[in-house]
Amino acid sequence: MSLTIGLTGGIASGKSTVASMCGEMGIPVIDADVEARLAVEPGEPAYEKIVESFGPGIVLPDGGIDRKALGAVIFNDDQKRLLLNGIVHPEVRKRMAEKREGEEKSGAAVIILDIPLLFESKLAHLADKTLVVYVDRDTQLSRLMARNSFSKEEAEARIGSQMPLSEKAAMADAVIDNNGEIEETKRQLIEILGRWRKEFGV
Repeated sequence: MSLTIGLTGGIASGKSTVASMCGEMGIPVIDADVEARLAVEPGEPAYEKIVESFGPGIVLPDGGIDRKALGAVIFNDDQKRLLLNGIVHPEVRKRMAEKREGEEKSGAAVIILDIPLLFESKLAHLADKTLVVYVDRDTQLSRLMARNSFSKEEAEARIGSQMPLSEKAAMADAVIDNNGEIEETKRQLIEILGRWRKEFGV
């Protein structure tokens, strides 16, 4: 029996920092973004379906998927975006489930599923507990501008395109407030993990 935690947040909220902390503690982290990249590699079932659906124009000379070209196709076309998601998402879920099974068999007490769109994609049922890394909007804005050299307008557009962190926090089983120092974030993480491990007896 393992405790599976769905970890999520928003752009520049510090989710990756918390995932790294978990990794440093020896907790396996299964990253949806990594699995999504691997799922569309040449030879994978999703790769064949994407090329079939979107044509050879989205294939790079080395055979890989041209993400920019594919992004341009789906950006303004909801039907095509749904088509792509319908191909990629089931494969990503399958890959994550296989990895989780492997970790469970290896005796992992806690497993982290790092899923940026945990609530948006209605995947919270994959986890026993959900954890949101939260920052207030001003902090998120300034961190994103500093990290990606975005103008205020660019940063606001990126944040505005996502489900508000306050909404995610309201849906989660626990919230890490990442507005302060990194040590404080780690303290909260350790406290939450300790509480849940006790609850699940792992």
